[in-house]
Amino acid sequence: MNAMRISLAATVLILIAGAALGLRDQQRLSLARELHAELTAEAEKLGVSLDLHSPDASGRVTKRERENGMAVAKDVAREFIAFAKEMEAAEKNGSARDEAGQKRVTEMLERIMALDSSQLKILIDEVRAATELKDEMRKGLIGFCIMTLATDHPQAALAIFTESSDLFKDDGMGSHVISSSLGTWAKDDPQAALEWVRKNAEKFPDLITDNAKKGLIAGAARQDPQLAFKLIAELGIKQPSEAVSGIMNAAQTAEERTLSLAALRAHVATLPEGEESKNSAGDAIRQLAINVVRDGFESATAWISTAKLSPAELEAFASGIHPSKRSESGMWVEWLGRELPPEKAENQISNLMRNWTQNDYQAAGTWLASAPDGPAKHASIRSYAETIASYDPEVASQWALTLPPGKARKETLSRIHDNWPREDEAGKQAAKAFAKQHGIKD
Repeated sequence: MNAMRISLAATVLILIAGAALGLRDQQRLSLARELHAELTAEAEKLGVSLDLHSPDASGRVTKRERENGMAVAKDVAREFIAFAKEMEAAEKNGSARDEAGQKRVTEMLERIMALDSSQLKILIDEVRAATELKDEMRKGLIGFCIMTLATDHPQAALAIFTESSDLFKDDGMGSHVISSSLGTWAKDDPQAALEWVRKNAEKFPDLITDNAKKGLIAGAARQDPQLAFKLIAELGIKQPSEAVSGIMNAAQTAEERTLSLAALRAHVATLPEGEESKNSAGDAIRQLAINVVRDGFESATAWISTAKLSPAELEAFASGIHPSKRSESGMWVEWLGRELPPEKAENQISNLMRNWTQNDYQAAGTWLASAPDGPAKHASIRSYAETIASYDPEVASQWALTLPPGKARKETLSRIHDNWPREDEAGKQAAKAFAKQHGIKD
């Protein structure tokens, strides 16, 4: 679909996925709060309070405040519906959206995010009643409103969603809304979120899917990873490995990761021995590693030193090392060389070095030139040489010849020959000469 002709409903769906404006859930929440604070300040200058979350001295919202909040919500709803109609007409006519149009979309959605729960309920009711809008548009708008509400009031979001659930049948958005709301709710009160699922699973079997249940499990993991593991069986998750990865992914601090690792070990101990249990544990440790490494080398290695990983866990952890900071790749290569037996480290180092070289071969080469000699450097040289062979075979062969004579050097030279560029006659002749020089069958 042409990006300049994307519908407002599609824009809303993208926003829900966190992509259109590049805002994460927390950023959207912060923005909503900032905007709400601005509106509240403006209203207070007029002697009116819009902050329905903050009770007055008597602890009650006055009739005037309530009526004013309803009026604001209905005004936003009217503008929202009118704008949606305008966008539908523009899309139908094939009109391209300019920068001003995109700005209007952004401003409108920001206004929605500034509404409180009672105002969002009014907005949803107004949009739902706007039968002149296409179902796709109404679903998108209502879905976004519910998702916005879910950041602060997931229980209210689910209650409103159930009233509009008929709009989301056979639609991936419904499951996404429930998953997000349950995940947010479970972070604070996993038992309450679980009870909601128990009561509504039969009523909404097409919406309370495994994905929705995984959202609950991941949310529960932030507070109680042991409970989260128990819920995998209780909720009948068909692909437990994905739920386990979600639990490990939920751990964001060193303390949470330590608790999640302990819960994982206890969970694995309850599983029947076999390859499946081994793979499940390995996948979980790998996911944990991805998150730990993202914090940076110093922080990650400090946590690892306290985790007391078993040899099998350490090997699984190593397979999840994919530095987001490429400048730390060399540090991780050296760490792998120190912490793993050579036969275990070689493959991990090779993969890490290949990725680094593909992304920044100059930085990788600079590090390699000063790296301490040993098995880790030899594995790095092999991977580096084989990776650059397709565009710089001469430099690749120079690196290969720094390897000690033997099987590893021969195999590396052979792979350089295999990857040698042969687009023209000169390349073909150079490959033949290289093969002859090193005793390789051309």
